[in-house]
Amino acid sequence: MKKLFLLTAIAGLFAISNVKAQDAAMSGPKLGIGAEFAFPMGDFGDGYKFGVGGSLQYQHPIANKLNLTGSAGYLNFTGKEVTVLGTTFKNEAIGFIPVKAGLRYFLAENIFVGGELGAVFGTKDGVGTAFAYSPGVGVEFPVADKSTIELGGRYEGWSNDGTSSFIGLRLAWNFGL
Repeated sequence: MKKLFLLTAIAGLFAISNVKAQDAAMSGPKLGIGAEFAFPMGDFGDGYKFGVGGSLQYQHPIANKLNLTGSAGYLNFTGKEVTVLGTTFKNEAIGFIPVKAGLRYFLAENIFVGGELGAVFGTKDGVGTAFAYSPGVGVEFPVADKSTIELGGRYEGWSNDGTSSFIGLRLAWNFGL
């Protein structure tokens, strides 16, 4: 009976501390460092396999459950072999630097929806700059006071002379400032 009481008390303490950690994780400004994974779609997917990179994202609360976001990162896409008029060649890997700002709204303590707008800059000559937009969803798992692990998914489109798009996944560690 004493062991059952002790286990119940310990479980209760963990539950209370987890609730406090969740509240703390959502309050105040925070910075996130993340790994990015991109899966090209459409015409972009015909020429490139996948993208890998990293990003920094700053969040600042502006209202209850609403954060202003600013992010910058780097994505490198691996080229595919492409056949055009009977000639096969491999697209070179290509890098991009997206810089975006947006909003993130928490539907529940850990679950969010959001969107960002901005620009993406090609790292090779002649690639140029494109308008970037990315609606997405995700979840933040509290791991300590003012610290979370984030898992998010998004659709991202880059419009210039056409649209390059991909499904992006982000795994990040967010910490309070």
